[in-house]
Amino acid sequence: MTDSKYFTTTKKGEIFELKSELNNDKKEKKKEAVKKVIASMTVGKDVSALFPDVVNCMQTDNLELKKLVYLYLMNYAKSQPDMAIMAVNTFVKDCEDTNPLIRALAVRTMGCIRVDKITEYLCEPLRKCLKDEDPYVRKTAAVCVAKLYDISSSMVEDQGFLDQLKDLLSDSNPMVVANAVAALSEINEASASGQPLVEMNSATINKLLTALNECTEWGQVFILDSLANYTPKDEREAQSICERITPRLAHANAAVVLSAIKVLMKLLEILAGDGDFCSMLTKKLAPPLVTLLSSEPEVQYVALRNINLIVQKRPDILKHEMKVFFVKYNDPIYVKLEKLDIMIRLANQSNIAQVLSELKEYATEVDVDFVRKAVRAIGRCAIKVEPSAERCVSTLLDLIQTKVNYVVQEAIVVIKDIFRKYPNKYESIISTLCENLDTLDEPEARASMVWIIGEYAERIDNADELLDGFLEGFQDENAQVQLQLLTAVVKLFLKRPADTQELVQHILSLATQDSDNPDLRDRGFIYWRLLSTDPAAAKEVVLADKPLISEETDLLEPTLLDELICHISSLASVYHKPPTAFVEGRGAGVRKSLPNRSASAAGEESSSSVPEATVIPNQESLIGDLLSMDIGAPAAPAAPAPASSNVDLLGGGLDILLGGGPAATNDTAPTTAAAAGGSAAGGLLGDIFGIGPVSSTNMIQIPKITWLPADKGKGLEIQGTFSRRAGQVYMDMTFTNKAMQAMTGFAIQLNKNSFGLVPSAPLQVAPLQPSQSIDTSLPLGTTGPVQRMEPLNNLQVAIKNNVDIFYFACLVHGNVLFVEDGQLDKRVFLTTWKEIPAANEVQYNLHGIVGTADTVAAKMTANNIFTIAKRNVEGQDMLYQSLKLTNNIWVLLELKLSPGSSDATLSLKTRSVEVGAIIFAAYEQIIRSP
Repeated sequence: MTDSKYFTTTKKGEIFELKSELNNDKKEKKKEAVKKVIASMTVGKDVSALFPDVVNCMQTDNLELKKLVYLYLMNYAKSQPDMAIMAVNTFVKDCEDTNPLIRALAVRTMGCIRVDKITEYLCEPLRKCLKDEDPYVRKTAAVCVAKLYDISSSMVEDQGFLDQLKDLLSDSNPMVVANAVAALSEINEASASGQPLVEMNSATINKLLTALNECTEWGQVFILDSLANYTPKDEREAQSICERITPRLAHANAAVVLSAIKVLMKLLEILAGDGDFCSMLTKKLAPPLVTLLSSEPEVQYVALRNINLIVQKRPDILKHEMKVFFVKYNDPIYVKLEKLDIMIRLANQSNIAQVLSELKEYATEVDVDFVRKAVRAIGRCAIKVEPSAERCVSTLLDLIQTKVNYVVQEAIVVIKDIFRKYPNKYESIISTLCENLDTLDEPEARASMVWIIGEYAERIDNADELLDGFLEGFQDENAQVQLQLLTAVVKLFLKRPADTQELVQHILSLATQDSDNPDLRDRGFIYWRLLSTDPAAAKEVVLADKPLISEETDLLEPTLLDELICHISSLASVYHKPPTAFVEGRGAGVRKSLPNRSASAAGEESSSSVPEATVIPNQESLIGDLLSMDIGAPAAPAAPAPASSNVDLLGGGLDILLGGGPAATNDTAPTTAAAAGGSAAGGLLGDIFGIGPVSSTNMIQIPKITWLPADKGKGLEIQGTFSRRAGQVYMDMTFTNKAMQAMTGFAIQLNKNSFGLVPSAPLQVAPLQPSQSIDTSLPLGTTGPVQRMEPLNNLQVAIKNNVDIFYFACLVHGNVLFVEDGQLDKRVFLTTWKEIPAANEVQYNLHGIVGTADTVAAKMTANNIFTIAKRNVEGQDMLYQSLKLTNNIWVLLELKLSPGSSDATLSLKTRSVEVGAIIFAAYEQIIRSP
């Protein structure tokens, strides 16, 4: 009879019967009863009432029965913690059993029971099992350490289990080594700091490479993943690791192959200087990748998604393997589309004829989605491989002649891009396109055709009639088509004003009066104002030369690509998203990135010639300096900045990269530049809307708080805040006299601080009568003595009057320390982001955000946080921003916003990560400001 008998019972009082069977003297009866209990538990019945009776069955030599009891314990220990403690003695005893299987089973079960009381008793048995003579027990205990870390990380660190795990890396048994590596990897990833708790070194790596050949497949994957996180100390060590890993490329398991490729891709970055070795290694990477494509479709898809990343990073690896990516008739659609994408990435002058022949064949397939992608691929080839553009256009025209509706529409969309890439070259085909105007019913195709008519209106005799035909159903058109129609008609009017005046008035009326789309309405008003006030300016704006579109518009961002290369053979490489985007609980983790060999070499060379900016020296004393100051003396004039104060923390002279000379030493230079920029922007908008220059007074004003209460100031109460006006930091204070006598002779002194803040002028406070309040603003310079404070923005102040000297501390608001010349060029931003190590990236979660990405960017700009670029990635708005502190520290930021959500993720990169807390606090204040 099979085990199904345990699942079928109709008896009444089932729990009672099981209870009596569990207490039976016969071992067979007990085992049968426990099986029935496990069967009931499996189908969801509550058998927790039998807990004490099942625990009593633990005292047995029968391994099968013991396993069943342990299974029951793991399931119910959490709901019955007090009862579970009864099993502890048996666990401890089993950990010293002569049978290694029982020892391993006991320690594994104790690790799985997440009950604090049992965890306390786990330490001693676990310590013994980690040194057990049997490798099976040791490898089980290694995994148990990772489970224990998840329950109580402090216990693992305090009890020295991490050191024992590290010792297991030298174990003679390869499976023990693999499990130790797996446990350490899991512990490092779960580390609260995001920093690895156990660092790898050359000796450890050597042991892992030795164990690699003898491990199981999973063991090899764990070891290779750990090797991927190790950065060799020099090229020689990197070459040695490569040579010892290369045999893994011939492994039968796809996971092992991809993990080996991940390690080699990382090491290739370090070996960039050794051309011959890199060339040899690159040739070895192609065959295993090609072999993966002969697997089942699901494995093919995973391999293709990883190959897509590899080809973007190193196209040379597969440049001779184009044929393996040709689509087979029986490939699933998801494999076909991925192969098509890789074909375009590998397309070049030598293989373009072959590729185009294939793509033309694909365009006659029956699968509509695949055909569309194939037609788009022809257009992308034309843009990427310039000599083939004419052949691509000819192929597209052939496809248009087929009169297949969706093929024609896709062809028109890609031809629009070809016109953008090669202006005044292929316009002779416009008449052919116009013949198909009536068949277009998809918004993107209609919008593309309208753009072509508007852009080349002077070459199309009946352009006005064609556009007029679109206007008949203007209200029913998609917003994308409406916007293109509006621009196209305005272009036509500027080229042929005599016979299109009615047409332009008609569409402007439709856009501004009859439409409820704000984008369309705003564009209509801008065009109307431009045309009515200055047609010449309108011509310059609307008919301006357009930038050529790039040859690869769908490449991943370099920093994201580098991160994904580090995650090859994981879900991140299939989704093409970093793990933080889809795995909860990893938001604070440090991002992985490829080593930047050239950047580190450049850093070594420049370190001798360019002094490091030691902007924030260590703090030596707190209030001591302040107490020794001559408070009665007049405020000293601000000292000129030392010559080295403008060296930026990037060590490479960012001002030089930006194309300027040395940074200005006076406070007014950035202000003047900002004012000039502001007036230029204001001038343009003013011409359009009839408004004056744009005001920059939107910087947030943080309310005053009490710095010195009256009871500590002998009747003097000081409330204050910090602000920034016209490029100058101000200390805004309200002095209130709550004493019975007048107060006079006010003076102020600031202690050394992290940002060199000093008064630029004496404190101006008139004699203060009882119950009187006076507001004053003290301008602050940033050229004073510097000393690191804790926290960084802490400012210690001494105020003297005729009564006494009073001391207090306040925090400087981060936004007042952001200077006006903190905007980086896009190219410099990208280069700098890559140069700053991944360890210098910090993440922070923002909550309670109101408004769109544009409103957030506007708020930030008003507070000297400049948006360099904005992108939409997978439905999320990404703002790339930069700012510069008064002490010349540059900070680069990435703000990730989800439309409709009030939460956002802020990533910060800088050479001085200690400024992160100030920046995050400033963002919180700015985002919450009205």
